[in-house]
Amino acid sequence: MSTITYSPAYTLIPTYECFNRCSYCNFRIDPGQSAWMTLETAATLLQGLQKQGVCEILILSGEVHPRSPRRNAWFERIYQLCELALNMDFLPHTNAGPLSLAEMERLKTVNVSMGLMLEQLTLELLKTVHKHAPSKEPQLRLQQLEWAGELQIPFTTGLLLGIGETQIDWWDTLKAIAKLHQRWGHIQEVILQPHSPGSQQSFDAPAFNPHQLPEVISKAREILPSDITIQIPPNLVLEPQWLLACIEAGARDLGGISPKDEVNPDYPHLSAQKLREILEPAGWQLIPRLPVYAQYDSWLVPRLQTSVRQWRMSRSQLFVE
Repeated sequence: MSTITYSPAYTLIPTYECFNRCSYCNFRIDPGQSAWMTLETAATLLQGLQKQGVCEILILSGEVHPRSPRRNAWFERIYQLCELALNMDFLPHTNAGPLSLAEMERLKTVNVSMGLMLEQLTLELLKTVHKHAPSKEPQLRLQQLEWAGELQIPFTTGLLLGIGETQIDWWDTLKAIAKLHQRWGHIQEVILQPHSPGSQQSFDAPAFNPHQLPEVISKAREILPSDITIQIPPNLVLEPQWLLACIEAGARDLGGISPKDEVNPDYPHLSAQKLREILEPAGWQLIPRLPVYAQYDSWLVPRLQTSVRQWRMSRSQLFVE
């Protein structure tokens, strides 16, 4: 059987508050309206996960403005949550919007990988869905990917499909990712995420046509270097035949599978067992992986290398290298 990977994951949300107002968002709450997660709450949640096979703790946060007087406290909470997860034998991966070089450098010491969706490079979206979202400026996000390469941070990025961009925009964005990876070699995965309307968004547009997704994946596989894995979120590809078509087209990872998709709360994750029931009859074996790929282990600080080594050794029969 050929293999498809996924990460057994759980998401911690430092805060849902965000100064951006992307019109397709189903995650954000206005600044000041969302209590921040306490370390005590996080510890209780993590304690309950310790015997459930979870390896990745995704620290996914709304964004506090870089010039806000609360920015330092927000960053410290993210750092503390990463450290707590590490101390409790999990492997953190942070996605908290664009960060400064100094913030990224510090988070590198407590994250085995990090991520930021590039989404789309076209400036046209700054007039529409990103009109009130300053941190969605494409060059700002490209800079983040560049810094991740300079700092040797294993990185996940991706495209959001169906938010008003063109087909040419897809290829341009993928080529930009490929160029950065050719320079630094740091992109683990590229997510191809179809827009899936949710109950909280103001953006009035249909879901991205799932029939188009295999074609996009196939072209992405041509554009991206072969050592970048293409990831798709299976809860956003609702029909099993189209999920299988996406895999046949070149997708090889299903991302973090957790109890709730915080970004797309209207679309529950399928369990790993349900996914196996779809994949195995078609000749695909679903196996778990760590949130850092083995070729990047040497990039990690010594403490993280030790944690990853322990995961790989103690669970070598379960997790793919």
